[in-house]
Amino acid sequence: MAIVDLVMPKLGESIMEATILKWNKQIGDNIAVDETVLEIATDKVDTEVPAPCAGKLIEICFQVNDVAPIGSVLAKIEVAGEINHVTNTIVETPAPAPTHEEPETIPYVPAASVNTTPQETGSTETRFYSPLVLNIAQSEGVSLSDLEKIPGTGSGGRVSKKDILNWVAAKKSSTTPNVVLASPAPTTTAVAEALSMQASTVAPTSSASTTAASSPAGVVLSGASEIIEMDRMRKLIAKHMVDSVQTSPHVTSFSEADVTNLVQWRNNNKAAFEKREGTKLTFTPLIVECLVAAMKKFPLINSSLDGDKIIIKKDFNIGMATALPNGNLIVPVIKGADQLNLVGLSKSINSLADAARNNKLKPDDTQNGTFTFTNVGTFGSLMGTPIINQPQVAIIAVGAIKKRVAVIETPSGDSMAIRHMMYLSLSYDHRIIDGSVGASFLTEVANQLEAWDSNRPV
Repeated sequence: MAIVDLVMPKLGESIMEATILKWNKQIGDNIAVDETVLEIATDKVDTEVPAPCAGKLIEICFQVNDVAPIGSVLAKIEVAGEINHVTNTIVETPAPAPTHEEPETIPYVPAASVNTTPQETGSTETRFYSPLVLNIAQSEGVSLSDLEKIPGTGSGGRVSKKDILNWVAAKKSSTTPNVVLASPAPTTTAVAEALSMQASTVAPTSSASTTAASSPAGVVLSGASEIIEMDRMRKLIAKHMVDSVQTSPHVTSFSEADVTNLVQWRNNNKAAFEKREGTKLTFTPLIVECLVAAMKKFPLINSSLDGDKIIIKKDFNIGMATALPNGNLIVPVIKGADQLNLVGLSKSINSLADAARNNKLKPDDTQNGTFTFTNVGTFGSLMGTPIINQPQVAIIAVGAIKKRVAVIETPSGDSMAIRHMMYLSLSYDHRIIDGSVGASFLTEVANQLEAWDSNRPV
């Protein structure tokens, strides 16, 4: 028999960890090759982790809601063979003769879980409480004996966050209805000791965050406030944004483009294009085509920074920020945008956007982006100052296209006309891109948009 490690796969250039959502297989289950063992989630996508080989699941190293680093061992699979470490293959060997002794199975207990013995109740049964549950218990003054009374709906009857919050809410409503949450009462020694045991893995909670964590989502306090628990994706997006600002000194340049020719060309051809190609012709592929043309003239825009080394990317993989129905944001990537014509760009963009909105993106769909484009005009904004999508060095935003009176310069003189105008903004990493390069690139993008051929065939 041999043991094969099921390892957390690499899910993207900037992704260092993922959250365990669900185990589809349990200890003792037989697994086929490529069969889904568990489901994981990052700030970008939810995905499945398949089995690298056939065998039996003998150990689970992380529990649901645990955060596992990329490359860590998630589980162990027992296979009928020996592993050839040179070729990383499994060599089949004859099954050993059956013995009367069964191997001892030791269930995995996550490091963050605390084994607390309910001394107050006199019970000899062991019950596990997560760090979050113990933290809530401390802030709400829930004693260990009260914890033992709370029915658990989690795995193995464990008390979940929802269970303790519902219990606290029910207790408050039955004793002091319509009262604003008071300061936490002193906790029992047993719960305090349990918390101190995991102090190295659970960060201290401030008074503001304690109140938020101790209140059920949607509870109105004093008729003027509402506490909403951040979902997993929003927490990860928030961290990604803060890390980007702390990593890169952001500078933003602005420009304006007369996109009248582009707008009129699209209006004249979108119906025929959709009928012929079976997909809609939006402004995004037109803008992306102009972006790629400008990026080829300014290769530094299509780069990343590794220590003191600048890495110029030869692939033009354009990420497009896409709003999800729940308000969160995701950035699917148009791979090889410089190799696609307008039809290819349109189909790729529409396919990625539909997959994002229906939560059907694959991990590969959000990886290896080299530059990001966001259309803040979709929501009516004239312009924006976007945050760089690390480890890229620049991101461009386009605003809403508005009709405005503009001065038209001609050889015979200037005139006033109503034109379709659009603002553009470029945020860039000032460690690599100076203002002259950033502004020149943005001007080139505007020039590409303004030079759109209104007689171009579809």
